[in-house]
Amino acid sequence: MSTTESRPSDHSSSPERSDVARPPEQRSAIEVEDLVKVYPGGKTALAGVSFSVDRGEIFGFLGPNGSGKTTAVRILVTLLRKTSGITRVGGFDVQARADRVRDLIGFAGQFVGVDDDLTAQENLTLGGILHGTPYGAARRRAGEVLEIFSLADAADVRAARLSGGMRRRLDLAQAMVHGPTVVFLDEPTTGLDPQSRKALWELLRHLSENGTTVFLTTQYLEEADRACDRVAILADGRLVKVGTPRDLKQEVGGGRLTLSIRSEADRTPALQVMASIPNITRVQAGRPGEPLVVYVDDPSTSAPSVLKLLGAEGIEVASLEQAQASLDDVFLRYTGERPRVEDRVEGAVSTGFASVHGGGRPH
Repeated sequence: MSTTESRPSDHSSSPERSDVARPPEQRSAIEVEDLVKVYPGGKTALAGVSFSVDRGEIFGFLGPNGSGKTTAVRILVTLLRKTSGITRVGGFDVQARADRVRDLIGFAGQFVGVDDDLTAQENLTLGGILHGTPYGAARRRAGEVLEIFSLADAADVRAARLSGGMRRRLDLAQAMVHGPTVVFLDEPTTGLDPQSRKALWELLRHLSENGTTVFLTTQYLEEADRACDRVAILADGRLVKVGTPRDLKQEVGGGRLTLSIRSEADRTPALQVMASIPNITRVQAGRPGEPLVVYVDDPSTSAPSVLKLLGAEGIEVASLEQAQASLDDVFLRYTGERPRVEDRVEGAVSTGFASVHGGGRPH
């Protein structure tokens, strides 16, 4: 079964639609130019953000809590109005053609958004019907997606009786049951066990290979490193870096050395010594008592020379660890902090689900 299969939907043939509504043939699935969002009271959540996402790409949107990630997602899925800028999904203006955008996309927000009074099968069948799929086809598709998300045994169980992890898997399945061409996932793997997280990433890669665009936020940077084609880093409402994980890691250095200096009095002299070593790209001093983090092109070849030069100055190293650069290092460099993974809130209805049921609207 192809996970990208979707119902036929030629809206252009409908008398209520005009040919102007057809999206142009283009490479980009998502286009954002100078996006600004200022909330009532003057708080700026997004300050001129621009990026594009190719069709079939897995695009990671990274940033500290409060950086504007969720605001951007809510705008792109038509749940929040922008202040200014250009936003298109599938070639359609998000604000002017919100109806067409909703036809194209799937969305799972940070909060689990399933109907507790319905069974897993009923939740997914309803999701397909709300996107225009006939009942019989929606029910068959629901069964297929339950299998994909390892929920077939819970098909007839009310959502309220499912565990937190199963409810989250059901929520993600609901976002994909209608075969969307663009999927938006806000912190999709938070609250999932390692096996479910691995299975989800495998599914997303399969979707991508079959042409579905995946736009996601995540705090699990090791997952983004392995699975995302490109990532963007947001800080204080501004886009500070976009690139492939490999390119971004190379920018901060091929690897790092973590050194603990035995005497705190030698911290400043150690920094001065390392500033004179050519193959060191950057040194993160940290606070007193913390290790020094030294970014280098090649940790294995740099470690001996660093120890030798420090020893020549009488500076004793208590410990030294070598590691390759990671997206955590990139994140730290451009945001000034490390990612924090927060617990998922259970028992709340997602804005996406509320919007479909008439319980929420853009503002």
